[in-house]
Amino acid sequence: MKITHHGHACLLVEIDDVRVLIDPGTFSAGHTGLTDIDAIMITHQHFDHFDTPVVAELLAANPAAPLVIERGTADALPDTIPADRLQVVAPGDDFDVRGLNIDVVGGTHATIHPDIPLIPNVGYYFRDAGLLHPGDEFNPPVVEVEVLALPISGPWQKLSDAVDYLRAVNPTVAFPIHEAVTSRPTLFHNYLENLKPSSTTFQVFEAGVATEVAS
Repeated sequence: MKITHHGHACLLVEIDDVRVLIDPGTFSAGHTGLTDIDAIMITHQHFDHFDTPVVAELLAANPAAPLVIERGTADALPDTIPADRLQVVAPGDDFDVRGLNIDVVGGTHATIHPDIPLIPNVGYYFRDAGLLHPGDEFNPPVVEVEVLALPISGPWQKLSDAVDYLRAVNPTVAFPIHEAVTSRPTLFHNYLENLKPSSTTFQVFEAGVATEVAS
């Protein structure tokens, strides 16, 4: 499995010859011209995970790729996103992308503030590789996670939340995502390296560079 972190929550996941792009949002970079994508998957509707003009361009450049989204995002889509490209999913669903098995987990975005209405959020668990992208939610899934994309900062979390989630999931490998809202991500990286489970390897991926990850 190869993972390319395109900044913030955006990942290009390559398993065998299947290529999946997750959460191409406004804080990401280097993903806008990608081709040979088999699916584009969105965890929730926030702009830092779903950049509408970029997604429209990616769909045009990858005509066979479905846009996998949850119902809340689907209901909010503008006309620039073709409805016939949508694959609407919900927690508990499973589907495959060219034989790659993916489970839908999660359900609700983490609380930012009680005055801000909650929205749906889904995570994607790549069953064959043990990879989890949780979106913006810290509910540990009832699966064995080998590789965790770990959100490290945002208006809905503090560092202790990330540490507690990392320990609860206890993956073999974890790497940081959702870092764009902090100006000093290495501070978070150092804490997580020191506080992670002893059995977990914490890796920081170079932006835009495909990294081989054993699972």
